Amino acid sequence: MLPYGRAPLQFEAGDRHIEVLRPPILPPPRPIMELLDEALAANRPVVPEGGRVTLIVSDATRNEPREQFVAALRRALPRVRWTLAVATGTHGRCDLTTLGIPAEFLASATVVNHDGHDPHDLVELGVTTAGTPMRVHRCVVEADLVVLTGCIRPHYFAGFGAGAKAIFPGLGEATAIRINHKWKTAPMARAGIVDGNPCRDDLEEAVRMVRTPTFLVNGVTGPDYEVRAVVTGDIENAFRAGCDVARPWFTVRAPRALVVIASDALPVTASLYQAAKIGAAVAPLLEPGGTLVLAAECPEGVGPLETVNEAIFRIGILPRLPAGARIVLVSGLSREVVEQTLVEYAVRIEDVIGQTNRVLVVPKASQLLCDGSK
Repeated sequence: MLPYGRAPLQFEAGDRHIEVLRPPILPPPRPIMELLDEALAANRPVVPEGGRVTLIVSDATRNEPREQFVAALRRALPRVRWTLAVATGTHGRCDLTTLGIPAEFLASATVVNHDGHDPHDLVELGVTTAGTPMRVHRCVVEADLVVLTGCIRPHYFAGFGAGAKAIFPGLGEATAIRINHKWKTAPMARAGIVDGNPCRDDLEEAVRMVRTPTFLVNGVTGPDYEVRAVVTGDIENAFRAGCDVARPWFTVRAPRALVVIASDALPVTASLYQAAKIGAAVAPLLEPGGTLVLAAECPEGVGPLETVNEAIFRIGILPRLPAGARIVLVSGLSREVVEQTLVEYAVRIEDVIGQTNRVLVVPKASQLLCDGSK
């Protein structure tokens, strides 16, 4: 059984040699509220009583403990004026009821449901040395403190998620975000790489243009999405400390294979837009001429077709594959829909893998740092 979407996916292995590449085994996590309260007691953000605090949380495309972040920070800063900003990047406004944040807090705070496609309320702070305009929602400059939350886990071209990403691209202008994301074609723009990653370098330079004091509260998760550590403080230094903790929790190694079956759970498999992360993660495990079977239900469809084809697969995923390799999608989408994309269509995994003797299966693939050099 593979994680797939709203229900697991089963396939028949037959007589083939199936090798399952699983995440490292980690100790049970401590309660997240204990971790957050301890971290904030040791390193509490400073803001005057009655000050304006912009608290940034992710949207529902990220599996993150938003409710716990909010609760811990409200305890740490009981007498401030809150603005809750939902970092949607290029996704557009989200359904606030999907975030798990108490309704009474949503009612009492100023809420920014960001839309990077709407120029209203955006301010321009400058241009990075790489040419990315820093256009961001004004809530990060009209505050006494900006608190960035998120969870540190691998990101297929920014190295790791979280850190400065909560501000940009999280609250950035869509066009400016896409300029930054063009760096995904660079050889060093890969999961697990932070320093020397041109995408990360560019977005961090952009965020340094924000003159408002900032404070990072990031969970460090394992591949099971459970937070096992919390880092707080400077948005670059604390973030890198968290990445150092996370890296061994996600790293797996296996010899390359001609057939790799990769899957994951929701929300990663909600659409092909999101499921592309699976392909990026396992690309190092595929032999030249091989087949990557992407098992993702995609109940929300492909996503914006031109963006998925050109901005994600053409420049971000296909160049990572070895020569002659292909991607085949097993999903709930119709043949007619899949044939409009840059991946191939199949009904079942068994229809793709044929008589291949050795098959490498990677569940929870988007959460791994895969090394095919073993």
